[in-house]
Amino acid sequence: MTGYDILQIALYLGLLIICTPLLGGYMARVFRGERTPLSFVLRPVENGLYRLLGVDSKAEQNWRDYALALLLFSLAGFGFLFLLQLVQGSLPFNLAGAANVEPFLAFNTATSFVTNTNWQAYAGETTLSILTQMIGLTVQNFVSAATGIAVLLALTRGLIGRSGKALGNFWVDLTRATLYVLLPLSLILAILLIGQGVVQNFSAPVTGAALSGETQIIPQGAAASQIAIKQLGTNGGGYFNANSAHPYENPTPFSGFLQMFSILLIPAALTYTYGSMVGSKSQGWAIFAAMFILFAAGLVLMLAAEYAPNPAGGGILSLEGKEVRFGMTNSVLWGAATTAASNGSVNAMHSSFSPAAGAVAMLNMMLGEVIFGGVGAGLYGMLIFVILTVFIAGLMVGRSPEYLGKKIESGEITMAILAILLPSAAILLFTALGVIAEAGLRGRASAGPHGFSEILYAFTSGAANNGSAFAGLNANTPFYNLLIGIAMWVGRFGVILPVLAIAGSMAGKRVAPASAGTFPTDSPLFILLLIAVILIVGALTFFPALSLGPIVEHLLALSGRTF
Repeated sequence: MTGYDILQIALYLGLLIICTPLLGGYMARVFRGERTPLSFVLRPVENGLYRLLGVDSKAEQNWRDYALALLLFSLAGFGFLFLLQLVQGSLPFNLAGAANVEPFLAFNTATSFVTNTNWQAYAGETTLSILTQMIGLTVQNFVSAATGIAVLLALTRGLIGRSGKALGNFWVDLTRATLYVLLPLSLILAILLIGQGVVQNFSAPVTGAALSGETQIIPQGAAASQIAIKQLGTNGGGYFNANSAHPYENPTPFSGFLQMFSILLIPAALTYTYGSMVGSKSQGWAIFAAMFILFAAGLVLMLAAEYAPNPAGGGILSLEGKEVRFGMTNSVLWGAATTAASNGSVNAMHSSFSPAAGAVAMLNMMLGEVIFGGVGAGLYGMLIFVILTVFIAGLMVGRSPEYLGKKIESGEITMAILAILLPSAAILLFTALGVIAEAGLRGRASAGPHGFSEILYAFTSGAANNGSAFAGLNANTPFYNLLIGIAMWVGRFGVILPVLAIAGSMAGKRVAPASAGTFPTDSPLFILLLIAVILIVGALTFFPALSLGPIVEHLLALSGRTF
């Protein structure tokens, strides 16, 4: 590593810490309905939307009504995007002449963007029209991210509620997250990206001459606007097939840094928002510290693995599949950030990472995407582990577990376990099906443990709502489009519904004053316990599967074996 590499990492982590309270404090004011610098412009727009949609912004919902509104909204978005793909060939703004999308792929893609996964089994510039990218994918990038924030807000209100059952209003939370947070930040980022050379137009593909003398078709499109929200909303995906390794998506080192930083910006800031809303900023910083430690540890392990000489490659560093324009460290940092958040954008092929680095990337997702994670989703996933840690700590000291003054009982633990088990079961069961079914094995590009990792990574990415690809696996088949699509539904709503049930249960409980026996949940000891619980749950659940893939591949690579 060079001094430039170390400076880039230090700047990245330092800015993340600095911006967390700045953006987090602003979002807390937004979600409490207080005035902000943008209220003068956006408050009339917000109120106008409520009147247009017939929403009573002062009416609050219990957890069942909140969940029903969320589910209906998500299903409506899925139906619209699914049908849009089926008929895009007959619609305007199809300047590249994209054909209608076949049903299995349309199901997978619609599911992917509605669930904030953005898994792509297709090449964006050749499969989807500009219209589908704009009013289909980009819209879902906004509202699926806002939905995750809304669920976090509902859980927060449930944890601090005073013997009531109201969790807020889904439509209000969705509107404010989109209008005051995602839209302004995306506008700023899109302008910065355009200034760096990211393409933003409505032109048809242009033809150029390659150095070999052959004709090359160069795609165009409204890329910058979609890239901005794909990063800020931890959506991921790519306007172009090469994703953020494409020079039209990521032309300069500065554009790359902006995109990497945007991936973790909102998830990190939401920890401060949470602390502010529960009335104890130290609670938010404790969660931020646990996330930060896990992220930094994973990044160090990935860097160590990539910079270690590779015996299978003759003892030299492996640059194959890396973003050589900006350096290996840039590729590793991006890989760590995109798998720690449920983002899915890539600027290097994760299949080209060393087996150990690939294992860390998979583990980031297998832990439940709680190391910052998706906007909203990462923090409510982390709060599931907080509840489990409080419960375990309570058992250790022999007293009823409490969090924020409310007792954690069997109902909350049942829902927390369900939220952890459902995505885990989808990953392991569908991977098992993929390695025993001929339709699953046909998609592999590699044999041995690397081929197993391709399948394991695909279902992990889907169920964790990450969307990044290991590369090599041909996932555009009915088998993978259907199963990964189901995994994405399970990974999203198999967590959201238990979280909302916990919120509803906690909202009805009285707050007890802290006593001498209360276990502090903002102390260094609790942070260490929280990290331990996260790692133990992940290790016990997925260690056997990782042993069959990247772990055994790493051991064989030390003896010069490749696959």
